[in-house]
Amino acid sequence: MLQFTIKRLLSLLPLLLVVSFVVFMFIHFIPGDPARLMAGQDASLEEIEDARNALGLNDPILVQYTTYLSSLLQLELGESYRSGIPVIDLISDRIGPSLILTFLSILWALVIGILIGIISAVFRDKLPDRLGMLTAVSGISLPNFWLGLVCIQIFSVQLGWLPTGGVNDGLKSYILPSFALGAGIMAMIARFTRSSLVQTLKQDYIRTGRSKGLSSQSIIYGHALKNSLIPVITVAGLQFGFLLGGSVVVETVFSFPGLGQLLIDSISYRDYPVVQALILFFSVQFILVNLFVDILYSLFNPKIRYD
Repeated sequence: MLQFTIKRLLSLLPLLLVVSFVVFMFIHFIPGDPARLMAGQDASLEEIEDARNALGLNDPILVQYTTYLSSLLQLELGESYRSGIPVIDLISDRIGPSLILTFLSILWALVIGILIGIISAVFRDKLPDRLGMLTAVSGISLPNFWLGLVCIQIFSVQLGWLPTGGVNDGLKSYILPSFALGAGIMAMIARFTRSSLVQTLKQDYIRTGRSKGLSSQSIIYGHALKNSLIPVITVAGLQFGFLLGGSVVVETVFSFPGLGQLLIDSISYRDYPVVQALILFFSVQFILVNLFVDILYSLFNPKIRYD
């Protein structure tokens, strides 16, 4: 296990290098000129050109990338073109709300999704199964931005129970965004749990356990569920990576001061350093989550071994 983990960590280095280059090239092909933003709307052509020279935008693209990579290796992410604030400070201010929102979304989605999946598998083709799968299909089908707007209309505007956005009301501010963000994940986890558990309950060792007089609870929770969680772990891990970087729509609907909203604002203003740092951050955390998921495999299934 240790050897596998070390190998995977070392393999991340060339992957991160490729990711940084792709992100850098992609950002620089976005239409627009950040020098005009930095110089101001009323700036003359000479002032705009001076701003381009100051930002190094007139250098060859490979020279710009080399400079960017050198700064990145020193953990220097640069300063925002728009505000002049260090990029690391902007991310630090926004990462807390985004992480809390992501963890809450994946937490309730896991708990409810696995519970629905277990009930559906145990009562397969019966009313609880049909209700559970109806809930799962609804969760997958409803767009999260629409679900967010409906939640705001019902629970904020009409009932006045929860805030419409922001993070000024503590954990109450996270309830609606986490629900809108995690509904689709919950549905996927429920379906994967049901499918995997149904297949596991057909295995010979399950029938052997029943013939020995083991209780249904012991068979389901002590044997079948543990071996059925491999695909669930995969889905949860991948979705966690997507949630942290893909909550842009939900954060916009709820005016949520997270990384997704910061990314949208930075793209609108052609703020290259912030956009590059955010996309690279999302890529790194997605890669690390996948590594963590691979390590979890062996903990939930003893038959899996890494050499």
